[in-house]
Amino acid sequence: MFVLTLKNQEDDGAYAVQDKHGEKVLFLFEEEDDAERYAMMLEVQEDQEMTIVEVDDDLAIKTCKLHEYKYAVITPNDIVIPPKSKND
Repeated sequence: MFVLTLKNQEDDGAYAVQDKHGEKVLFLFEEEDDAERYAMMLEVQEDQEMTIVEVDDDLAIKTCKLHEYKYAVITPNDIVIPPKSKND
């Protein structure tokens, strides 16, 4: 699986989106190509460079569950687009 981080800020953790309740959700992409497409959309919208990091599937999910962190596994059949920024 693949997660996104802000380029040059990998120590800050993975990039997460806010759901409609204001809670952060980590996207775990099954395919690197999908992570790359989402990163490109974010870079245009947020004007920040993103880095794609490969993570162990089981470890990523177990870590999210252990820390009660919301996550979503993005499969090749899913279509995700970044939420509109607050400036739009």
